[in-house]
Amino acid sequence: MPFFLLIFFLLLIGYAVLIGYYHNAWNKLPVYTPPADAPTASITVIIPARNEEANLPRLIDSLRQQQYPPELFEVIIIDDHSTDDTFRLLDEASKAWPALKLIRMADLPDNGNGSTAFKKKAIQAGIDQAKGTLIVTTDADCIFHQQWLHTIGSYYQYTGAKFIAAPVVIEGKDNLLNIFQSLDFLTLQGITGASVFKRAHSMCNGANLAYERSAFEEVNGFEKIDHLPSGDDMFLMHKIFKRYPDKVFYCKSPTAIVSTEPVHSWKAFIHQRIRWASKADSYDDKRIFWALLLVYLSNLGFLVLFIMGFWKPLAFFFCIILLLAKMLIEFPFVNSVAIFFGQQRRMKYFLLLQPIHILYTIIAGWLGKFGHYEWKGRKVSKR
Repeated sequence: MPFFLLIFFLLLIGYAVLIGYYHNAWNKLPVYTPPADAPTASITVIIPARNEEANLPRLIDSLRQQQYPPELFEVIIIDDHSTDDTFRLLDEASKAWPALKLIRMADLPDNGNGSTAFKKKAIQAGIDQAKGTLIVTTDADCIFHQQWLHTIGSYYQYTGAKFIAAPVVIEGKDNLLNIFQSLDFLTLQGITGASVFKRAHSMCNGANLAYERSAFEEVNGFEKIDHLPSGDDMFLMHKIFKRYPDKVFYCKSPTAIVSTEPVHSWKAFIHQRIRWASKADSYDDKRIFWALLLVYLSNLGFLVLFIMGFWKPLAFFFCIILLLAKMLIEFPFVNSVAIFFGQQRRMKYFLLLQPIHILYTIIAGWLGKFGHYEWKGRKVSKR
């Protein structure tokens, strides 16, 4: 046990350094306040949708409330082989709102139905018909601040960005599952903002992205990553980062925040996180791979120490002490992110949810490498 404790202690020191680095970078990342002047960039908002009939009314209402010059933005929603009423609702909405264009993947020659890269195929179909200079992608279960596009458009002009990652928050009732995934997601958002600001590694979330259409075309879009079932966000980001390393930004602005729905069951949550974890061994950006490995091994150490406790009870004592140390390392960072997103009320559950977080990290990381996941009625295997 002494040798294992030494290794585990060294891992936690490395983990503390990593979290401290992210915390410092997040706090130094300036908050962007958009000017009152209307941006002049033309924007196409692209949204893949599959079986989203329950979310479409509030999505479209939120998009119609955008305070952006109507002649400068359009919305393209792609129906990705939905089996519910999604297409009918979108068809009705497009007839009532000229700015909304509807694409039905099932009607296209290359409809993506034989591929596992469903979302990439849908986004590509939208880009093929887009008129905007700036492509903005989001998800069908999201809602937006009225100044969302104004903020993204003005930030694009202010920075000359080729790729913009922007903030996403999980909203929902305060039950155990929603609180847990909200806190987990806050951590990911803080790491995203910090890593993009420091150009440490490529990280973003497809629910709130923007990139120049010309940059997308320069890197040949999803070519060479179009066989992967996930990664329409981070893999594309890294391709553009390699071409324009100084033109990738994170827009830290309250009016740029996109609110997304939590998943509604633990099973769906685990499958979502397995889907995210499944990208790890395909990252061209190996910097993030080593960061993820350090995080995974640090969490795995707690499980090993806990199991050892059944034979050597002293291990339980070390497990508790090191768990408290882990929480002291993480809490200031996550709390600073929670303040930005207005989620401080959920930080009181941070301590109680730590054991669940450790266990889920181990399970999702393992199954992301060796298992399979289900998403929107589709099953994708890693084997």
